[in-house]
Amino acid sequence: MKTSMLSAITVLFLAFTFTSDAVQVQEGEFSFSAESVRKLQALTNSVAAEQRSPRLSSPGASWVCEDPELPLDFLPLCQQPGAATALSNLVMVPMDVCEICSFAACTGC
Repeated sequence: MKTSMLSAITVLFLAFTFTSDAVQVQEGEFSFSAESVRKLQALTNSVAAEQRSPRLSSPGASWVCEDPELPLDFLPLCQQPGAATALSNLVMVPMDVCEICSFAACTGC
């Protein structure tokens, strides 16, 4: 009885783990996991909170791409022209809406 319960919980946990990374956010030709976009948003929000000027709070490729906390998924994007605009677009993606796939840039639900 305990073994079957443990097996069922393990299967459910693994299913949840695999499906949690299924949501992808598309920006141009690049696709990023929802978790990577959340980390990018948290990174830019923490820097924006430290800076008081709204002009300085938008993510630019220069500082975001050099930050060691940036997920490695974004490095190919950082090497492209227009990376600052693409990163700004990703920061603005509403992740709570993305989770239910009602945002056009999100796929994989």
